[in-house]
Amino acid sequence: MGSSEIEAARVLLSRLGITPEQLTRLSQPARDMPTVDQYIAKVAAAVPDGTRKVYGTYWRRIAAVWGTRRLDEPTPLEIQRLVEQTKCHAVVRRNSRGGRTAAEHLVGALRCLYSHAVADGLVGASENPAARVPKPRRLASNRRAVSAANLAEILRVASSTGNDPELDSLILRFHTETACRRGGALSLERGDLDAEQCVVRLREKGGTSRWQPVSPTLMNWLISHGEERGAGDGRILRYRDGRPLTSRRYDYLWKRLGEHIPWVATQQVTSHWLRHTTLTWVERTYGYSVARAFAGHEGRRDDGVTSTYVRADLPEVARALAGLTGEPHPLAELDHSPTPAMPPSPLTYRPAEHI
Repeated sequence: MGSSEIEAARVLLSRLGITPEQLTRLSQPARDMPTVDQYIAKVAAAVPDGTRKVYGTYWRRIAAVWGTRRLDEPTPLEIQRLVEQTKCHAVVRRNSRGGRTAAEHLVGALRCLYSHAVADGLVGASENPAARVPKPRRLASNRRAVSAANLAEILRVASSTGNDPELDSLILRFHTETACRRGGALSLERGDLDAEQCVVRLREKGGTSRWQPVSPTLMNWLISHGEERGAGDGRILRYRDGRPLTSRRYDYLWKRLGEHIPWVATQQVTSHWLRHTTLTWVERTYGYSVARAFAGHEGRRDDGVTSTYVRADLPEVARALAGLTGEPHPLAELDHSPTPAMPPSPLTYRPAEHI
């Protein structure tokens, strides 16, 4: 068949509203199409825990609305209507943004679901209904770095109030020194502590794992905390009765801090603000590449190819930590870069000295 005949066939198929994928599927044995709730159960069992935790609520909502329907039945228009309903019925909190986050997660949950359906050959790529529904544009975050004085106030209140000030002080100190996400602290185990080199292994979102320097003071504090609370080889951060820490402790901690510090409650400050605080100071003092390594950012995104050649190494991160904490670090001695002008460190208050 020549090119002219092929082009004529394409024109004819276009006029008939038929895609080549549809013809291909017709020539293949028919596959049983699962219902929406059946396929959600399969996908939920196959994705990582983090994905299941984010999308689980939205998959349950989708199953409640379309659970008995065939997977290939929902249309882009129906999905858009469900997105708008989700926005309208989103739980209103003080930091709510009109249901945009709920709508974004719903579209993400559907795209995840149908991307697997495309890979399984249940739905053609051109017929993916979730791909034709735009995600709500994400608004700029309200999180920001806090001043040294504000951070000192947070650390002081955490170490002098509540039912377990030692635990809360350790949590905040760990987040401030490592700039880690909440998951990195909750998953920390005894095997993740290298006391000789003063580094901890952080396991965070996306299955990433990295070694992050900590001060000798914090390392000793983590080890003694785990020993005193029966961590063994398990997770380090624990309640007084030996139970491993959960995310509820963070909710309790910041609610309590907000009761003592009005601006914490008004601005909805969370542990992620500590990440902003530390990384901002590191970037201003040691430069972008060191801050990027300190944060554990490895993807390129909009950094360009240059980021491949100017990546900072672990000794540079350790040197930045030493400047932040005012304590020598064993790995910092391996970095021989010129000493930068040092602005005041945000860690002017050390709760470890008051425990």
